[in-house]
Amino acid sequence: MSGIYRVAERAMGMNGATWARHANPWSVYTRFTMLPLLALAIWSRVWVGGWAWAGLLAVMIWVWVNPRAFPPPASLDNWASRGVLGERVFLKRPDEVAAHHRHWAALLSAASLPGALIMAVGLWRLDAVWTVFGTILMMVPKIWFVDRMNWVYADWLRQTGKELGNV
Repeated sequence: MSGIYRVAERAMGMNGATWARHANPWSVYTRFTMLPLLALAIWSRVWVGGWAWAGLLAVMIWVWVNPRAFPPPASLDNWASRGVLGERVFLKRPDEVAAHHRHWAALLSAASLPGALIMAVGLWRLDAVWTVFGTILMMVPKIWFVDRMNWVYADWLRQTGKELGNV
C-alpha cells in the first residue's frame, strides 16, 4: 500500500519546499473542499453540458496547486501541520513508522472506497442524497488519516528526537 502513496506523491510533484508549504493549515483545510468541488463539477453537466469538463479541469488544477498555494506556516504547532509532517515521515521513512500506524493508514485509505462507489452512483443517477452521503463517507476516513498522521509524527519525534528538517 505504501507504494500507492509514493506514486501519488511523485504524481503531485511534491518536494521539500512543497511539503513545507502544504504544512500550512490553510492548505490542509482547503484540501477538504476537493471532493465536494469534484462532485459539483460532475453534477454541473446537468446545467452546463460539456462545459462541465472545464469545471472538472479547474478542480484537477486546484488539486495540484493547493499544496503550493500558501506560504510555509509561521508555526507547525497545530493539528493540520502535524498531520502533514506525519505524512511526510510516513512516506519518507516508512521503516521508522510503527506497524500499527501502517496498518491503520492502509485501512483508512481502503475505507474511503465504499464512499467513492456510493458517490459515483449518486452522480450517475443525479441523486443528491447518495452523492452527499458518498462524499461524506470518503471524507471521514481522510480526516481520520490526517489525525493518524499526527500520531505518527508524535511517535516519530519521541523515538528519534528529530525535527522536520531532518526528515
